This record gives sequence, C-alpha cells and structure tokens, in this order.
Amino acid sequence: MKLGFRAIQYGVILISLFMVGCASSVTRVNTWEGTPAGAEDPAVLKAPGEIQVLRVNGQSMTNFLIDDLALDYGLLPGENEVVFTYKTIWAKSGVVRNGESKVHIVESAPQVVRFDATAGSVYEFEYPVPESRQEAEALMVDFSADIVTAGGQTIASSSAWDGRSTVARARTPVPATSADSRAAGGDTLEQMKALWAEASEEEKRTFLRWAFE
Repeated sequence: MKLGFRAIQYGVILISLFMVGCASSVTRVNTWEGTPAGAEDPAVLKAPGEIQVLRVNGQSMTNFLIDDLALDYGLLPGENEVVFTYKTIWAKSGVVRNGESKVHIVESAPQVVRFDATAGSVYEFEYPVPESRQEAEALMVDFSADIVTAGGQTIASSSAWDGRSTVARARTPVPATSADSRAAGGDTLEQMKALWAEASEEEKRTFLRWAFE
C-alpha cells in the first residue's frame, strides 16, 4: 500500500511537470525531450492551419482538439525531418441530405521534408493556394510544399513519405547513477525526470497505468 501511494505521488509529479511544460509553450510545440544542446536557441517552423504536422524526427506530434490550428514548432539546430499533410475544406453546393457532410475535404498523402535548421531562424511552409475544390483536387495529384526562410529563400521541398524516418528525435542523455547513490537516495526527482525524458511513449503509458493501479 505504501509503495502504491509513493507511485501515485511520483505519477502526479510527472503529470504536473508535463502540464506546466505544455502551458508554457501553448503556441510553440517543442520537438525534443529534456534539454539537449541547442534547445536554448531553437529554430521555429511556422505551420498554418492547412498544414498538419504528423511527425518530427520520427516522433509523433500532439494531436490537438481544434482542427486547422496554426502552430509554431521549435526545431533544434541541424538536420530535421518533418512529416505532414495538407488539407483544405470546401463547402458543398446544393441540397445536403440528412447525415451527409456539408463540406468536401481535400487532403494530401503524407509528405516529408528534410532540411538543416539554423539556431534562431524562422521557417515557413510555401505552397500553391487553390481557388476552388477542383483546383485543390488537381493539386493533390503531385502535391509538394517548400520550406522557406523569413527572407523568402527556398531551402527544401517536400516529397511523398515512404513511412520511414531517417532522423532520430533528440533527447537529453540519462545521467549515470551508481547503486550507492541510489541507495543513499540521491536526487530522486531529477533522476525520474531524466528517465521520463528517455522513455518511449509506450513506456510512459505503461508507467502511468502502473502508477495509478
């Protein structure tokens, strides 16, 4: 019973830390874990509502409850891989039957773009803007978006994603701890934070299920 209570305490602490981190970056989603080198001065990739970023450097991004939400993504300096889709919504003309959607959704297949980001720089997506649903559907046949700098320079273009990621997400290395330091107690919270940063999404879910059993 005592162990279960302590596990719940640690679980609450971890969830609180996660929520505080989210609240401090509502408009910018950081794409790394912990505090790796370069995190103090990241690049920023601006994604408009039509672009849904699915993965960055092999890691799934948070799914927000609001569709078509423009977000900024913090990128560590160096090589980055961004997987995304492009989606537009068009109102249907004429009579709409009960239960039938009132809009047409035109969405691209997943795209991938890889580029070297510079610390402190701002990047944006650039792509053709269709004037009609027919133009949007034609655009999806061979869709591609560019990544441009704040000055309008194109540095990379997207292509169809084959489902494989070649760039790994950066994480803060877990500090080495000896058995003696763990036995003495050490800084338990810092150790847990480091382990949490290193854990995979599945490991985090497993831990939280165990903590609240």
